[in-house]
Amino acid sequence: MNDETSHKRPLEVFLPFKVQTYDIDFAGIVSNITYVRWLEDLRLQLLETYYPLDTLIRDGNVPIIQTTQIEYRRPIRMFDKVTGHIWMSEFDSPRWTARMEITVNDKTAATASQSGVFISMLTMKPSAAPESLQKRFDDAMREN
Repeated sequence: MNDETSHKRPLEVFLPFKVQTYDIDFAGIVSNITYVRWLEDLRLQLLETYYPLDTLIRDGNVPIIQTTQIEYRRPIRMFDKVTGHIWMSEFDSPRWTARMEITVNDKTAATASQSGVFISMLTMKPSAAPESLQKRFDDAMREN
């Protein structure tokens, strides 16, 4: 598919996106802000798959984003078939890094990464990630 697929993608999930009319800018391409929204959708899908956000909140330990980086490689237009991919590239509790790829017809349109840390909702300070989530990542790294 592309150079990104040759690397390990532990805990990978994907999500199809439909380009909406409100996603398009004056030049007829998907605006930059849409990509940021798609990254959030991907991150929430990853959590829903492996450790739902409502469970994290109930446990009082949530992930926050410290950095977001996006590299735009090709424009996306109305009616393009868009798919987002997300996987964890680093997970060293409490810190984590997720990588994302947005594709159109299996060609990379954008790559991104987000880094963050888990925090305690009580203290608002870094705290250990859920053990089961760390274990899933460690197991996935061994399998790949």
